[in-house]
Amino acid sequence: MMIESGAPAVKPTVVIIDDDRNVLELTSLILLKHGFQSYVADGANEGFELIATHSPELVLLDYMMPEMDGLSALQFIKNHFPDTYVVMLTGKGSEEVAVELMKNGASEYILKPFNNRNLVERLKNVMRIREIELHNRELQKQQVQLLSEIEQWNLELKRRVREKTEELHNAHEEIVQSEKLAAMGYLSAGVAHEIRNPLNSIALFVQLMRQTTTEPDQLEHQAKIMKEVDRIDSIIRKLLDASRRTRVISSTVQINQVIDNAIEAFTPQIETRKIQVERQYHCVPPPITADPTELEQIFTNLFLNALDAMSRGGRLAIELFAKDGRVIVRVGDSGHGIAEDVLPSIFEPFFSTKGRGTGMGLPVAQRIARMYEGSMEVECSSSEGTTFRLEFPFYS
Repeated sequence: MMIESGAPAVKPTVVIIDDDRNVLELTSLILLKHGFQSYVADGANEGFELIATHSPELVLLDYMMPEMDGLSALQFIKNHFPDTYVVMLTGKGSEEVAVELMKNGASEYILKPFNNRNLVERLKNVMRIREIELHNRELQKQQVQLLSEIEQWNLELKRRVREKTEELHNAHEEIVQSEKLAAMGYLSAGVAHEIRNPLNSIALFVQLMRQTTTEPDQLEHQAKIMKEVDRIDSIIRKLLDASRRTRVISSTVQINQVIDNAIEAFTPQIETRKIQVERQYHCVPPPITADPTELEQIFTNLFLNALDAMSRGGRLAIELFAKDGRVIVRVGDSGHGIAEDVLPSIFEPFFSTKGRGTGMGLPVAQRIARMYEGSMEVECSSSEGTTFRLEFPFYS
């Protein structure tokens, strides 16, 4: 049942629960006169239904009721409707009862019979306390939310700082490698003349020897010497090109043919060491824009390192496929693998674990791959072997 005045104003809502009809009517009239809207119930269960329906700011609850005692009703309201504040009405004025009610969540304790003015003042005071506490609760909720958002921002900031730091580190490493390659270019340019002079002399003397030699074995040996002289000269040119060239290549090349040409040069070593070569070409790859000679230099370096790691036989696996606009090549061997402490340095210029190595094979190979917007990295390495992964873009 509802008792209200006809004034169409927004009023605080109070549910009155008491088994005494006189108390219900009297209290409702008092509250209506002072700007409250009231709903009344003469039992706890009916009162709970009113609270669920109207979400009142306050409940006036009798301490002594036959259906359910006031303490149990108070506990039920605080558990199920925490935003509704409860003011207890009781004729028992003991201090123990008051303490027990306050401990269980009552906001106020009013003795019957009560003074009308005193009742209204105390209810208004509870309303002010409720407003402050609910506001504080909302502020605390906002604080928790803000702290959570700040924590997320901090995590995002840390992630971005970590990414930028890694990018700066990689950029620094690129600069260092570029400087080393530039130094190699200057060094190569400086010594190229000195190297080519004795090479020219060797070539000249071999040509003179060929004019006076008739024995087939001697002619064959001299031809091999000339071939090695040409190879040294070619290596010098490639080193100079790889360290300083920036020209754009417009021709296209089939990378599977480049791989086949590169591995053919190692046929004697492969047969002598009984190396098993496995080629898995999953498709005819689209052509890529590159210089075939430079691409061949990449695979020559990889095959040379693989064969060095398999001096007593093994397996050389080459896998080729296309995915997401890129040609992907895996080159794997069954050698002893690359030591974990060495792995981060294998692409650094002049770094080598071989007594006779210059440390330029892999750095130059990686630089050539990057010149064609590709990549070259170690996909995996263990005591069972090493696999390199290369990717190059193709344009269909």
